[in-house]
Amino acid sequence: MIEDDLRAAFSRHEPLTPPTGPLRAAIDRLATVRRRRRRRWQAGGTALAMLGVLGIGVPLLTPERAGTPSAAGLVGEPGRPVPSGAVNILVLGIDRHTTQPPLADSVLLMHIPADRSRPYLISLPRDLKVPIPGHGADKLNSAFVFGAKGDKPDLAKGYELTRRTVADLTGVDIGTGVVLTYSALRSLTDEVGGVPVCLPRQVGSAHTRRVFPAGCQRLDGAAAVDLLRQRRGLPGGSQDRDRNGRLFAAGLVRAASDQDVLTDPVRLAKLLAVVGPDIVVSPDRSALPDLLRLVPDLRSVDPVGLTLPVTEPTGQDHYLHPDPTIAPELLTALREDRLGVWAARNPGLVDRAR
Repeated sequence: MIEDDLRAAFSRHEPLTPPTGPLRAAIDRLATVRRRRRRRWQAGGTALAMLGVLGIGVPLLTPERAGTPSAAGLVGEPGRPVPSGAVNILVLGIDRHTTQPPLADSVLLMHIPADRSRPYLISLPRDLKVPIPGHGADKLNSAFVFGAKGDKPDLAKGYELTRRTVADLTGVDIGTGVVLTYSALRSLTDEVGGVPVCLPRQVGSAHTRRVFPAGCQRLDGAAAVDLLRQRRGLPGGSQDRDRNGRLFAAGLVRAASDQDVLTDPVRLAKLLAVVGPDIVVSPDRSALPDLLRLVPDLRSVDPVGLTLPVTEPTGQDHYLHPDPTIAPELLTALREDRLGVWAARNPGLVDRAR
């Protein structure tokens, strides 16, 4: 009897039940928004780690401080079109001084191919003899000094002259770039819990007498900066230092991923706060968000490390010159967006990150 009464009651009230379609649609819309938000955080965190290499991961192209940008602000608006084609980012590492223009200790070109397979890091040796617009031929790292000279070193002008020099050398368009300081790199390394690096040979520090053994190890911020400063005593000098920098870059991306920095907006915001004092945002504020939007399309964020092949140093200044047989092939592959093919044909010139 009770069961029959219940059935009758449900039958009488069933027509009064609101349709479930609108409610289900609202739930689906909310879920979509949350998924997009998560992807934006992931894109922002991954790209910050990639550009971090290398240091701080934000363009340092103006001397004016604009304050620390928010993570959401760096990721940008999802409605903007995603850049198409290959993208090239210039990464300069400097040991910043307050009283004189700094040399660019590391000059790297990050190439993201049109097929979005994975990023490539190409080291351009600092002692490479190149034409510098308006200053004749000199070492590549001198371009930053020539551009930044003045009563107060101007990082923006140092970057711009180096960008023009590298663009002339490689023949590719360079859309954006970063200038990195050792202090920011130290903070970033500690924030991700240290960075794993696998060295092909032992490195002794000329500054602290620290010894980095051959093989895999995890470096804190102080050790990372110490390693990346070393070139004296290495068989290949600054070229070996460039290789260690590329290995460190790949380890930094892996560490950021392992520590969930790439997906946790709270950790990303904390990281931005830690390196904030060393962040200056480019006047073209769309450049970095445009770059960040590329990241979700990458099949791998683990970089492939390459270096421009050079000849033995010449003259009292120990200038390096592009190898006449191999370097043109690499630069042609870069211009034609075929670095994957070139790397497969020249495995001996590709970093073994682990």
